[in-house]
Amino acid sequence: MPSELILGGARSGKSRHAETLAAASDLSVHVIVTAEALDEEMAARIARHQADRPAGWMVVEASTRLAAALAAEAAPDRCVVVDCLTLWLANLLDGAENLPPAASADQLPAFARERAALLALIPTLPGRVIFVANEVGLGLVPETPLGRLFRDEAGRLNQAVAALCEQVTFVAAGLPLRLKG
Repeated sequence: MPSELILGGARSGKSRHAETLAAASDLSVHVIVTAEALDEEMAARIARHQADRPAGWMVVEASTRLAAALAAEAAPDRCVVVDCLTLWLANLLDGAENLPPAASADQLPAFARERAALLALIPTLPGRVIFVANEVGLGLVPETPLGRLFRDEAGRLNQAVAALCEQVTFVAAGLPLRLKG
């Protein structure tokens, strides 16, 4: 079954589109979430997402060890939704503020290890897997070195995942536009 990457901006409808595809798949749905409730506002966002999901869907938290969670959850009779790669990336960039100017995030051991593990795993995944990610490169250039590193790594990650997925969809204003597949 195909793997798919769904990209979009904030509040573009990308998660809703992924959930609609998962519900229509007639497969058991498992959702791997990457957000952490580090403050009240994020806790409220997570609660909204939880309330929107159908009660029968299994939810697994994987703030950094996404490849391990995917390996455990993906199965021929399942649709796994990963929501979202961008928050996972942000979690892996912990400590990046201490890197020298213009350094690569590959100098962060957890980032390099987890990114490589995910990219190696994607082509081998059974069942249907839907990745959700933010397209952050359409706005202004971030003011800080950490912001620019995050934007650059998000773009690189999206390109790498898109190359491995059979389908890629961009969502804007709730409208999906098929880019690949």
